[in-house]
Amino acid sequence: MPPLQKSKRKIEILKAEPLAGIPWLVHGFSTRPGGVSEAYGRGSLNLGITPEDTRENVDRNREMFLREARAADATGKPWPLVLMRQVHSSIIHKIDGLPKEPLHGDGLITNRPAIALTVRVADCLPVLVVDPVQRAVGVFHAGWRGTLARIVEKGVGEMRRQYASDPADLVAAIGPGIHRCCYEVAEDFREKFAAQFAYSGSLFEDVFDSEPVRRKYPLLFMNQRAPGHGAPPSTVHLDLVEANRRQLLDAGVPPQSIWASELCTSCRNDLLFSHRKEKGVTGRLMAVAGIRE
Repeated sequence: MPPLQKSKRKIEILKAEPLAGIPWLVHGFSTRPGGVSEAYGRGSLNLGITPEDTRENVDRNREMFLREARAADATGKPWPLVLMRQVHSSIIHKIDGLPKEPLHGDGLITNRPAIALTVRVADCLPVLVVDPVQRAVGVFHAGWRGTLARIVEKGVGEMRRQYASDPADLVAAIGPGIHRCCYEVAEDFREKFAAQFAYSGSLFEDVFDSEPVRRKYPLLFMNQRAPGHGAPPSTVHLDLVEANRRQLLDAGVPPQSIWASELCTSCRNDLLFSHRKEKGVTGRLMAVAGIRE
């Protein structure tokens, strides 16, 4: 997996290497450090409206993030920011200009320049899809509900319909989110996903001990149970990254054109916000994509 490229400045913007080679594309995934918020640690870059932070802080953080991501004009003025009220759906909006009314949904696509399409996450996956031929971009918010609703697969379909995108030309990047190692879910998730995906069995793992040391070195703990005692109860873990990668494949995106971050938001809580790790009291990360004029 290619390494993430980091900004050398105080604010760290993570970039997907395959997307970094597209000259007209602006893209990036935010991280935790470098902002003005104090609620989630001194100098944190919270990019979502949350109960613990102020709107003034968030607006300032967003401005700094867009500038650092180069989503700005020649004078440094940030591009207009397109946001949604994210509702864990498969609703996708085509953006031809600044929306006149608030948007509800989880996907945005455009071929218009100088507009910053964004999604906010704190464990859910941000997914960027880029058409280098038709000069179109899409951003998608993929939590388990959106994944179950095929948000990314439908997003590729919308880019085909609206911009005549050939899936074989598309390049996709799955940004930092919660990974299989930390994403424990209820048992009934198996049935939910089995009803939608023939490959659902490969998305789940039964974990008998979720402590990382025990999982990495199981032989060290084999003799700790008394004779006759059975194995401890298992927990079910879901692989959202693989689920969305499979959707991109099913939509026709070539496997070599799908990049996925190795960063887990829960494991790397020092660098990223995690709703689950911080028990709901945390900031929001942002993914952005846009087209230079």
